[in-house]
Amino acid sequence: MDTSIGEKDEESCKVLQLEEYEVLQSIYPDYAMKEKSSGSIKLEVPVELGEQYTININEDGTLAHQTAEAKSQVISLSTLPPVLLDIILPSSYPVFDPPELVSVRAMHFWLPGIPQLRNLLNEMWQPGEGILYNWIEYLRTGEFLKGMELTAKNNVIQLCHPAPRILASLLESYETLIKSTQFNNSSYLCSICFMSFKGSKCLQLSCNHTFCRSCLADYWKLCIAEGEVGKVGCADPECVKEGREAKVDEVARIVTDEEVRRWKWLREKRTFDRDPTMIHCPMPFCQVPVCKSAVDDEDGSGWFRFRQCTSCGYTFCGMCKRLWHGPHTACSVEHSEKLVLEYLQTEEGSQQRRDIERQYGRATISKLVKNYQEEIVNQQYMKASTTGCPKCDVRVEKSHGCNHMTCRKCGTHFCYRCGSRLNGQDPYSHFSAAGSSCYYKLFDSTAEDWVDVEGFVD
Repeated sequence: MDTSIGEKDEESCKVLQLEEYEVLQSIYPDYAMKEKSSGSIKLEVPVELGEQYTININEDGTLAHQTAEAKSQVISLSTLPPVLLDIILPSSYPVFDPPELVSVRAMHFWLPGIPQLRNLLNEMWQPGEGILYNWIEYLRTGEFLKGMELTAKNNVIQLCHPAPRILASLLESYETLIKSTQFNNSSYLCSICFMSFKGSKCLQLSCNHTFCRSCLADYWKLCIAEGEVGKVGCADPECVKEGREAKVDEVARIVTDEEVRRWKWLREKRTFDRDPTMIHCPMPFCQVPVCKSAVDDEDGSGWFRFRQCTSCGYTFCGMCKRLWHGPHTACSVEHSEKLVLEYLQTEEGSQQRRDIERQYGRATISKLVKNYQEEIVNQQYMKASTTGCPKCDVRVEKSHGCNHMTCRKCGTHFCYRCGSRLNGQDPYSHFSAAGSSCYYKLFDSTAEDWVDVEGFVD
């Protein structure tokens, strides 16, 4: 017993201490605890900032080996780990003497300047008044950070620590744990079945809408089974309207591993269907979707066609799907003509035409179309102005002379007018046969001679 006060005052202080502790227990049952052996009171007060704060953690210089990257960390938090107070209440508290702060510290040792905080707490006590509730509020709301000059404008808190990277990880883990605990202990109304459940039986999505796990499981499993991958997401009408889909970790917490694999496959397939530049690996055992080359097609270098499968490593041409033949070697004529015909048959400016340009490159398509059109003109000219050898099909254009031709390549005699093969021993009988379309038409022009353009002689 403190001999400096009378028994009456001591009894009065004891009653006030008991009343104060009971008030603390009713308001903050998780913050205050009394030690039966020593009679001391322990306060464990988490710092609830109420909104997001930027936490700048700078290295305090006590560890000389710190790298430049580790000397500062910037994180965003709304909760900080508890400040721990070990308090002894004198028999003369709260009328005559303040409580004795045996120790002041912070979980994870995140708070610098502990002696300064101790002084701030002691200065708050006024004779005759209980201070424990005010201390808790002072710590809980983060007001002490302003008193310690640790806060700056725009919700920024400056901290110092020997290992900023480690402290940042501990602070983030603590906030995640606190939010998870608060969520699990709270009740939420499921927007699907309209029943209330504890948070431990619910899942809160990234959009902050909460549903019971049972309803989400039934809904998502059905969507995955039916291939409706776009519906695996929030079931709230607003989110459904926006097409907001669930994240991988959210789906993995609700459905089975096999359903997760199917869901991922459905998403890949949807991406492939939407992106015309993606093609399947030509190898039969692989068939993995392969993205287009990162090379721009504007220069027409040919590298735009290059593809390499990320699964089996097979390199191939994105146009003809064959083994990569280099940027300067053209694809097969059959494939090029097929692609050009498909492109030309689409309406100009249509989505289908734009998809083809995206997949194969606008410069490449333009070059193929130009070559194809030139080839068509050449074929039309050759058909109208030349005749082919009936044996080897080498073409010849006659400028003047008779219609009896002898192929320089294979030696075949043929008629330039009708293209039929002639008797090498008597080639001119073809032009003397009555009823023949070439009867009396050995010469059908005013020219006297002809020049063999591709190796033909008369």
